[in-house]
Order: sequence, then C-alpha cells, then structure tokens
Amino acid sequence: MTEDRGRDVGRTAARVIEELERLIVTGEFLPGQPIRQELMAERFGVSRLPIREALRHLTAEGLVRHEHNVGYTVARLQQSEFDQIYLMRAALEREVLASLPRFTDDVLAEVRRIGDTVTAAAERGDILEMRMRNQVFHFAMFEQSPLNLVVAELRRLWTMAMPYHAAYLYDATVRQRVVAEHDLMLEALAEHDNDRLIELMNLHRHGGETSTGIMLRATRTSAD
Repeated sequence: MTEDRGRDVGRTAARVIEELERLIVTGEFLPGQPIRQELMAERFGVSRLPIREALRHLTAEGLVRHEHNVGYTVARLQQSEFDQIYLMRAALEREVLASLPRFTDDVLAEVRRIGDTVTAAAERGDILEMRMRNQVFHFAMFEQSPLNLVVAELRRLWTMAMPYHAAYLYDATVRQRVVAEHDLMLEALAEHDNDRLIELMNLHRHGGETSTGIMLRATRTSAD
C-alpha cells in the first residue's frame, strides 16, 4: 500500500513538474513571480505533497528558487548567470556537434521537417511556437550524439534560458535570420561537415546571447 502511494505521488509529481516547467518556459509565469503551493495544488487538482516534490526538483534544475520564510519563486537570472549558461552551452555544444555521426536519410528528413515547423511559425509570427519548435529542432540534432549525459545537461541549460528568449524573436528580421541559419545547418548536416556545423552554431548562439543579454540588462535596469 505504501509503495503504491509512493508511485502515485511520483507520477503526479512528474506531471506537475512538466506543467510547471511549461508555464515558466512559455512565460506564463514570469521571472521573480511567487509560486504559491496552495494555489498550484488547487490549479492542478492535487495535494500539496507532489507540488512540494515538483518545486524541489525544479529548484535543483535552476528554474525555481527557494528562500527561507519567503517561499518559492520563478528563478530570475543575474547577468553573470546568463553569461555562464552561454559559456557552458558554447563548450558543450561544440563537443556534441563534433561527435555527431553521419545522419541517415530518415533522420535528416525528420530534422528538416522540424525545421519547416520553425519556419512556418516564424512566417506567421507565432513567437511562442517558434521558440518551442526551435528547441525541438536543435535537440533533434543533439540527441543523435553518443554523449547522452552532455546532451541532458545542455537541455537543462537551454530550459533555464528559455524564459528570456521571447523578446529576441519579435523582430521579423531576426526571425528570418534564424530560419536562414537553420537552413545552412541542414546543409552542413547533409554533407556531414561537423566543423562547419560548429561554426554555424557559434554564430547562431551569439545572436541569441547578444540580443537576450541586452534585454536582460535593460529589464534589470528598469527594475532597479
């Protein structure tokens, strides 16, 4: 009976983790916003136990922060933390892309198909869908790497920075550039030119890092 209850709590906590992460990544919950356990329990129709489990997990992942006598809030990145995320991304993505095998025709076709969904979202100005599909596009490549632990850490880093990327894509010129860079990456993948792929990813990442960093600094200045 106790084991069954533990499994039920675990499954419920997993569902709550997924939903809370979605709320944070999509921007429905903003950086610095309090997360009230009783309100979340009511919203998800669960007890407070799986809510606490989910919040502890998301705190360990860096999406949520806990302060004694204050409670849980959505993590608000400092500029130095944001810079470190991109520093680690640069190092890990280089290793992952260098380790990619030659893609089969089926895998390459799937990555192209996902790229088309990013393009479609960009063309209709659906910023949220573009952000979400953009991550799917990149991890469709990354997950072909044998470096599974590195890829898992990359996913955590991407997720931590995701709430800050929305403003970057409101510029139609930026959306067009992102799509064009994806097309060049697909060409490099088709040719199994991993060195070229790394160069393109560095350029691609730099655009997001620079624009999002400017936005982050502006937000911090306004708050101050």
